[in-house]
Amino acid sequence: MAMKSNFLKSLLLLGAAGSLALASASAQDERVIETASPDYWGDWGIDLTAMDKTVDPGDDFFLYANGTWFKEFEIPSDRSSYGAFHLLGEKSQQQTKFIIEDLAAEMPDAKTPSGKVASFYNAFMDVDAINEKGMAPAEPYLKKIDSIRNLKSLAKVFGQPGYSSPFTAFVFTDDKDPDTYILQMFIGGLGLPDREYYTKDDETSVELREKYVSLLTFMLEQAGEEDAASKAADVMALETKIAKADWDRAVSRNAEITYNKLEVKDFEDMADDFPVKTFLKEIGAGKVKNLLVTEIPPTDEELDAAGLTAEDAAKLGGGYPEVFQITADTDLDTWKAYLKAHFLIDHASVLPSEIDEAVFEFFGTALRGTPEQRPRWKRAVSATENALGEAIGAAYVERYFPPENKAAMDELVANLRTAMHANLEDLEWMGEETRVLAKDKLDKFNPKVGYPDEFETYASMKVTDDALSNAISASAFGWKENIERLGKDVDKNEWFMTPQTVNAYYNPAFNEIVFPAAILQPPFFNISADPAVNYGAIGGVIGHEMGHGFDDQGSKYDGDGVLRNWWSEEDLAAFRDLTSALAAQYDEFCPLGEGEPCVNGKLSLGENIGDLGGLSLAYRAYKLSLDGEEAPVIDGFTGDQRFFMAWGQVWRTKVRDEAMRTHLLTGPHSPGYFRANGPVRNMDAWYNAFGVTEDDDLYLPPEERVSIW
Repeated sequence: MAMKSNFLKSLLLLGAAGSLALASASAQDERVIETASPDYWGDWGIDLTAMDKTVDPGDDFFLYANGTWFKEFEIPSDRSSYGAFHLLGEKSQQQTKFIIEDLAAEMPDAKTPSGKVASFYNAFMDVDAINEKGMAPAEPYLKKIDSIRNLKSLAKVFGQPGYSSPFTAFVFTDDKDPDTYILQMFIGGLGLPDREYYTKDDETSVELREKYVSLLTFMLEQAGEEDAASKAADVMALETKIAKADWDRAVSRNAEITYNKLEVKDFEDMADDFPVKTFLKEIGAGKVKNLLVTEIPPTDEELDAAGLTAEDAAKLGGGYPEVFQITADTDLDTWKAYLKAHFLIDHASVLPSEIDEAVFEFFGTALRGTPEQRPRWKRAVSATENALGEAIGAAYVERYFPPENKAAMDELVANLRTAMHANLEDLEWMGEETRVLAKDKLDKFNPKVGYPDEFETYASMKVTDDALSNAISASAFGWKENIERLGKDVDKNEWFMTPQTVNAYYNPAFNEIVFPAAILQPPFFNISADPAVNYGAIGGVIGHEMGHGFDDQGSKYDGDGVLRNWWSEEDLAAFRDLTSALAAQYDEFCPLGEGEPCVNGKLSLGENIGDLGGLSLAYRAYKLSLDGEEAPVIDGFTGDQRFFMAWGQVWRTKVRDEAMRTHLLTGPHSPGYFRANGPVRNMDAWYNAFGVTEDDDLYLPPEERVSIW
């Protein structure tokens, strides 16, 4: 995974599942955790009952490892997909619920972190109160929109918490000066998941746009607007213009073309009539002298340096200059309708049920195929975590993360680092000059395991008994914390996920790999499991995050987190050839059939490099851990077979077609099916472990197998 500045901006779910933590907590907590799929991982870390041994592993390794489960399991009605990660997410969510319920039962002072957690959760859960208040809590925000009289007052509203805007700002490190925070901006404000939803003309896309306009119409009716249908059509036309000015997801992953450092004066000149200074002042950045702007049309030289083609360039819209022009040219009534509809959509969960249900009907059912809304308590837990996650995280670590897990993970990370050093020595395509700098970067990796040294106190965040006010307060607090970074020293102890988050990430600016406590449970990590399983599961994830430091984008940052080219020209060309070959492999994975989206090899390239490199590193680390000895055979499976089976079961997933389509168009990760099958067919050790031959469907001739790290 990665974060804004392409790191934070793209921090997305990696996935996970498990059960170890409650074993250590059982003396304190006897409450039962229920999961949609059995939380069972056998005697040594593999669920043998999930396998389908009638499937040849060389034909379909995913189904060999998970086929019986895949055939028999039904996706819960409140889910668009389900797999090992979701199972572990359910566990973490219920553990978090226990913590919140216990805090509420203790009746803590409302001004303490515990009291704020309890109050926020209780207000979100009180649907009767939300419905009884009706639209009254939203009225002050809608009236503020009505008060817009000119571009200056529009800019002020764009800059306030709770309102949508095509101008998205955040503060993070300067990619070329990672010891300094800087304001960064990128295009946002779209209601549909991606620009392609506005531009594609296939039947499904047209139908979804019609349903989205119906949702906008309903929202404007709820806001009391006359001629709501006409105004909804105007909003759709506005969003379509913004979408066309925005950039293709895959092409805009390239850091060379998205690093655009400007003086504020230059940004103002680009903005034409839009009052940039008013907006910056409103967000608390009125004194900044420089900022980074993602979507500035690149020069031919910049495109060439990024290795981008004319075809790639055609996927870049006019960017910020065009969005500024669109903003100034659009009449204020359309902007008011846009702001009102988006305000209600964005806060639907804490507004009357008819609004909440309409938003789910589109975003849940139409867009992702989910038949039913999640139970209210699950949504309340998620909302509370988003608002006050570290206040919960401190209790989570104390209850559910044994110290021995952290110690064992530290050892695994060290072993993976050793394996990558060995791999770097063996790379035939890399020259010595680049190899020295690659080793330097690896040596400077900073691993973080479990939880931060200090937890946020949320001292200035206000929490009341009103759910909408709390949602706005959380947004305001989050922004205040973010903007106040400006002028301060960069805090490299900061975490960007809570301990109870089922995920992991690599942050190029900090050159760090981070593993929250919640992912360190079976099937990813089990301290009592067979070592082969731990190396194939969490070892693959550790290697995956290390691999992000050397993927097609992470490799553009040096060991100190500076965005610069540290590669020789020959090595960079060789690297791009390898990554292009891997992207081409994944382009051919089409789970929905002819005429539907396939895996986008360029969009998912960083994650696919992470998977392939991570699994390769984990395998080498596993073999090194054996110290020359043969692994025992367990239940008829060799150590190598168990290693790969663990990887296959980690990516156990089942997805509804609608959700798969959305994922293929917008997600940087390949679907779980291909995360299981894609890397292994490039590894000679897998062929040897399962006797895979040219007669098998997944077979690749040796000369077509890609080995990067």
